[in-house]
Amino acid sequence: MIAISLPSLIISFLLAITIHEAAHAWMADRLGDPTARLMGRLTLNPLAHIDLYGTVLFPLMLILLRFPIIFGWAKPVRYDPYNLANPRRDSALISLAGPLSNLTLATAAALVLRIISTPFSPLLFFSSFLSYLILINVALAIFNLLPIHPLDGGKILVGLLPQKEAYEADVFLRRYGILVLFFLIFPIFGGMSFISLVIWPVISFLAGILIPGNPII
Repeated sequence: MIAISLPSLIISFLLAITIHEAAHAWMADRLGDPTARLMGRLTLNPLAHIDLYGTVLFPLMLILLRFPIIFGWAKPVRYDPYNLANPRRDSALISLAGPLSNLTLATAAALVLRIISTPFSPLLFFSSFLSYLILINVALAIFNLLPIHPLDGGKILVGLLPQKEAYEADVFLRRYGILVLFFLIFPIFGGMSFISLVIWPVISFLAGILIPGNPII
């Protein structure tokens, strides 16, 4: 395991949430709703997506506490379902675009990492940053796929269920989703959280495939 580099973590996290939110905005625009584009969210400029608490303070707290998974949130990308041809299905596609963009970025970083990870490569110093970039993008994607509101997985679940079950699930998740999410995050299982027990092994497995030699897990 290599030493934690705070600048690498911060830059990787900013890149991850930026591509994530921009992907939501891009998919919404492609599906016929210009709301996010008109609000300036269809951009790779991190300043357009930063949320003080979710992007800065909460992840910083996790870093300082050496939490195994660094995650947070950006300003939500807004869209108008009345502009969508199939609101439930299209909302699921908009939500899915975020995690898929993170997995795509992680895969691209892994390809670059394999190219430069040779003993005599002049860019070998860059491998540490790419490793963090892969890990954080994988973590953000898997975490957001949890089928809970306000995470992307909640809207994806609602989009996949039959209409009656989708309505019931949506009502339940809107009412209790944030409570369930806090329950999963905080260490109540013998000093460990559900995230650490269940989600982290999945993240570790995928990142281990993408990162040669698995140097940071």
